[in-house]
Amino acid sequence: MSSSSTTFVFLFLFSFLTSFRVSAQGQDPTYIYQICPNTTTFSRNNSTYSTNLRTLLSSLSSPNASYSTGFQNATAGQAPDRVTGLFLCRGDVSTEVCRRCVVFAVNDTLSRCPNEREVTLYYDECMLRYSNGNILSTLNTNGGIILYNTQNVTSNQIGFRDLVLSTMNQAATVASTSPRRVAAGKGNFTAFQTLYGLVQCTPDLISQDCLRCLNQIVNQLPMDKIGGRLIVPSCSSRYELYPFYNESAVPTPPPPPSPPPVSTPPVSAPPPPGKGGNSTVLVVAIVVPIIVAILLFIAGYCFLTKRAKKAYHTTSAFDGDDITTSDSLQLDYRSIQTATADFAESNKIGEGGFGEVYKGTLLDGTEVAVKKLSKSSGQGDVEFKNEVVLVAKLQHRNLVRLLGFCLEGEERVLVYEYVPNKSLDYFLFDPAKQAQLDWSRRYKIIGGVARGILYLHQDSRLTIIHRDLKASNILLDGDMNPKIADFGMARIFGLDQTQENTSRIVGTYGYMSPEYAMHGQYSMKSDVYSFGVLVLEIISGKKNSSFYQTDGAHDLVSYAWRLWSNGTPLDLVDPVIVDNCQRNEVVRCVHIGLLCVQEDPVERPTLSTIVLMLTSNTVTLPVPRQPGLYFPSRPEKEKDPLDSAQYTTTQSLAGSVDDASITDVYPR
Repeated sequence: MSSSSTTFVFLFLFSFLTSFRVSAQGQDPTYIYQICPNTTTFSRNNSTYSTNLRTLLSSLSSPNASYSTGFQNATAGQAPDRVTGLFLCRGDVSTEVCRRCVVFAVNDTLSRCPNEREVTLYYDECMLRYSNGNILSTLNTNGGIILYNTQNVTSNQIGFRDLVLSTMNQAATVASTSPRRVAAGKGNFTAFQTLYGLVQCTPDLISQDCLRCLNQIVNQLPMDKIGGRLIVPSCSSRYELYPFYNESAVPTPPPPPSPPPVSTPPVSAPPPPGKGGNSTVLVVAIVVPIIVAILLFIAGYCFLTKRAKKAYHTTSAFDGDDITTSDSLQLDYRSIQTATADFAESNKIGEGGFGEVYKGTLLDGTEVAVKKLSKSSGQGDVEFKNEVVLVAKLQHRNLVRLLGFCLEGEERVLVYEYVPNKSLDYFLFDPAKQAQLDWSRRYKIIGGVARGILYLHQDSRLTIIHRDLKASNILLDGDMNPKIADFGMARIFGLDQTQENTSRIVGTYGYMSPEYAMHGQYSMKSDVYSFGVLVLEIISGKKNSSFYQTDGAHDLVSYAWRLWSNGTPLDLVDPVIVDNCQRNEVVRCVHIGLLCVQEDPVERPTLSTIVLMLTSNTVTLPVPRQPGLYFPSRPEKEKDPLDSAQYTTTQSLAGSVDDASITDVYPR
């Protein structure tokens, strides 16, 4: 009887643990984040790229894939439709868990990112990535996601931070030299709390690139929380105060010295058992409570772990409007001073209404544009927080990338990627430099700006209205690709929101839509109006706000409408490029520009329609009406004094806004 009772208890324990394990393994992979930039797309209807992508995904999810190593890459097709992909499973998961995650991700990507050429999907157990470019053996730390546990470190925050850094950096060193590029680390925070860390790179990286990637993201972990995680395409790092990974599956460097153990009195040995049936009863009486206690402990531990993970996964560092959510981007003010030679005048590359811009070089050699806000500027904490939170969320090739910020005392600094070819207005409105922008470059700039604004309006996780789109806020990289900058005036819209009113009208006169300038009403169609003005400026090489009267027209929009009405739209073209432009493209762009500046916002096209108009000649464009803020002219003898008074009043009303935008960046 005693033997059967003991056997039953152990069978019950084995059955419980086995069922829990099967239940845990049977769950779908835990989705974390996706990156599907809508910059280059493909058709899913029998296109070559679509066929190559399906071939690639089939190869990565086939039964012969390298699930045991947790990593595989593959390539399908030939350029320009070649697609390269890879998967990386978390270094501690089993082969079966890895396989299940990859297969799930392959099926999931076709619904989450149905027609993007570049895709990265993050799950707790694996990552899937593919692109039409070469992504193998190439370090990439862009497009990452930061997550953290909702509970703050309440005591010894400096000691905790030091422990995280030492543990994670030590693990990073081990990972960079291991064949699978993965390592774990442990450290004792208190006598009862142990820190667990896991770092991993894609194994195609060389050792130096892996270590560089891990060191970079480890230093950006949110170390004021009891758990944090940062994932980028090339590597990942995570720490918790509970064992979230299989310790036996990954190499672990020796932990730092533990504090001396607390002495405890010796435990008395149990009294010798009785004889016969009494000993059996005594054994059962001791074993059963112990096993029950173990089961309760396991169940409680699993519940708390699952709860902690849930809190961890539902809080992203890029969610919310509080500046503390971007702590990972915060830089030390002294390091920025060093990068700019203490904001030397020789490094100054621009100046705007809210401060000055300097060129700088960080310690790792990265060139940056440092925007130092003046203490007396109009951009207060709200605008500063706005720009940091907004730009940190955005990832698009036609948007300038925020690398970091500093908020130290009264100093407020934004650090952006350095864009070498200055801003669009530097070339566009300078007669000596206009020739550097031939029509093909201008047409590419128009398309790039349209795609960037489309991303803000539709394809990012938020609906964002820029509100200050103009030539000086379009930066040009080394290949003259446009990057939209200055988001201090931008606003976030809700999912069902289409319009908002404001009594504080900010922006630049000449680019503002009539309903915004007159009534403070702004929407996505406000950006469309600004885009239309910008298109007409790019075509003509003339600045709308400094337009001199031509044929009785008071501004560039009016002048473009007059030429269009007269059937001579090509007369608008900059003389520098008129002999070498694609006339059908120019006329189509003039047409699109006039549609964008319609007085009624409803009649302006959306950015998705504009992009389609620019990329497809088969789309029929509607006939434009007279633009907003168009001032008809009369012969001098017919002018009524009220006309000029009315014009002055209108101009004064619209021109009373803050005409100084945030910053005009002029890199050298």
